Amino acid sequence: IRDGLHNLYSLPDGYEVLLGNGGTTAFWDAAAFGLIDRRCEHLVFGEFSGKFAAVTAGAPHLDAPVVVESPPGTHPAWKGSDADTFAMTHNETSTGVTMEVTRPKESDPFVLVDATSAAGAIPVDPAAFDVYYFAPQKAFASEGGLWIALCAPAAVSRIERIASTDRWQPPSLSMSIALENSRLDQTYNTPALTTLFLLCDTIEWMLENGGLGWAATRCKTSAATMYGWAEASAFAAPFVQKPSERSPVNATIDFEGVQADDIATALRANGIVDVESYRKLGRNQLRIAMFPAIEPNDIEILTHAIDHIVERLTA
Repeated sequence: IRDGLHNLYSLPDGYEVLLGNGGTTAFWDAAAFGLIDRRCEHLVFGEFSGKFAAVTAGAPHLDAPVVVESPPGTHPAWKGSDADTFAMTHNETSTGVTMEVTRPKESDPFVLVDATSAAGAIPVDPAAFDVYYFAPQKAFASEGGLWIALCAPAAVSRIERIASTDRWQPPSLSMSIALENSRLDQTYNTPALTTLFLLCDTIEWMLENGGLGWAATRCKTSAATMYGWAEASAFAAPFVQKPSERSPVNATIDFEGVQADDIATALRANGIVDVESYRKLGRNQLRIAMFPAIEPNDIEILTHAIDHIVERLTA
């Protein structure tokens, strides 16, 4: 897994791949203990980017975060503050918005990127981040409960420096312990072997077929089909208005004149599952995955199935 991710992302010398248990949610806690010095600036534009901001806001040893927020369906831009750490999300899974990974215009910005639904599907320049972290249950077609972090030399140095201070870190959330164990190709506490097996299998599949560019092309093909169908539809439309901000891995599609839940129920009854809207967004929409392991032809079949159902629901 570690070697495969090095190859998949063409990581430069000095970058390290860390693994730990608990998924992205646990990584946020670990980052609050072992990666943020004093204050973090957060770009918040959905449920998951907001959750990380809430973690640092509640950490008693950190100053209050700088939160730059935009409405669902859009993404904000860096404010550029006195923060020592800048946190952004490559693809906001809850809203279907993606944004380019960039550094703020600071003298020495330290950038953390939540890539949970982007990793393995959207290209990124390793020079644009210090930590690119994710869980394997999205584009890597594995299970949850594991976090992976691609760490630049600056991140490794910061992990080691913070660990040398008197700041207390729970061992299971210690970035330095995760670093030490990852170098031994193990995790601090026992992982789920099925998760590791599936993740490794998908990485090998991607590399055998052409790498990250190949995987991203599959997603772009699916996205072009889905958004093209929605824009041409009389009853559906993309939730994200700007085409450049529309996710290539999970499309959020609004409906008018028909209940999206009724469509999802009919799809599920016929073996097409897991297209329901994100519960906390509260819109009349479907949220459709377009990850690399999903055949682009299946996305086209799905659009025909929705047309078929809506024709009968509205007859």
